[in-house]
Amino acid sequence: MQNRINKLPKIELHSHLEGTIKPKLALQISMRNAVSLSNNLFNDNGDYAWSDFASFLTAYDSVSSCLRLGKDYRDITYEYLKDCASENVIYAETFISPDHAAECGISYDDMISGIAKGIDDAEHDFGIVGRIIVTCVRHLGPQQGLNVVQTMVDNPHPYIVGFGMGGDENAFTLNDFAPVFNKAADAGYPCTVHAGELCGPESVWDAINFLPISRVGHGVKSIHDEKLLDELFNRNIHLEICPGSNLALSVFTDWNSHPLPTFIAKGISVSLNSDDPPFFHTSVGLEYLNSAKHMHISTKTLKSISLMAMEASFADPETKSSLMNKIKEF
Repeated sequence: MQNRINKLPKIELHSHLEGTIKPKLALQISMRNAVSLSNNLFNDNGDYAWSDFASFLTAYDSVSSCLRLGKDYRDITYEYLKDCASENVIYAETFISPDHAAECGISYDDMISGIAKGIDDAEHDFGIVGRIIVTCVRHLGPQQGLNVVQTMVDNPHPYIVGFGMGGDENAFTLNDFAPVFNKAADAGYPCTVHAGELCGPESVWDAINFLPISRVGHGVKSIHDEKLLDELFNRNIHLEICPGSNLALSVFTDWNSHPLPTFIAKGISVSLNSDDPPFFHTSVGLEYLNSAKHMHISTKTLKSISLMAMEASFADPETKSSLMNKIKEF
């Protein structure tokens, strides 16, 4: 069964590009750019050191600080997609943060051209298709969100397929960000938003009621509201599920308490994703394997998860159709 799952074509819809940088690559880039990373960033095993959500965000920002050039974005994109392709991921959307790039002195154009080069090189070398979702950071506020979305709309690129938002779920309200998301949607960009990860079902209700979204990042706290589960099914809202991340951040205590099997039983559209793989000691392939091992999800159901994910992706119709056929043929 494990061998069959390894070979299954997989889809990733929820990763944060800066959060995919492995410690070894972070050190290489920091040396290249003469940026000193804090000794506190790593534990004795050379892994990233953090203990709770706040310290995870601090570590994430510290890792991002090593980036200084468009070439750095090329390299982290290429390495991430290379790792994905080694686990038979055939399509990956990754969240990128212009705010993190700007903090490091990297222009929007340099960031996008660097990522695009990484996508092209990875597709040439490994056959994987990569795409970009531009995100704003919730705790930086709606005005900065408007700046980010305006920059995206004013500078279209064929690899930018959607818009989203991460950051502290407790900051501001989602209604505050309605003008930001409406600007993206009006320009033809489908949208997703982080909600229902650390906050409860009301966070997901706000997301689907106030924002023009077709997907929710995480959304796992929806499990505590039966009416909301029905609403997600009826509106065909897709949940980008990241079990390894949820357990690492203590959103759920163990595999037995994770709601993924319930979402599947309710017919809700879901995908399996790595979120920030080196921080959570996971990968897309491990998410599939662990779901089979710990939640008894069959290979047939995992194949249907790949299909649901590709269907919910923001890819153009031709790419979507061709990759869905590849999954169906497995």
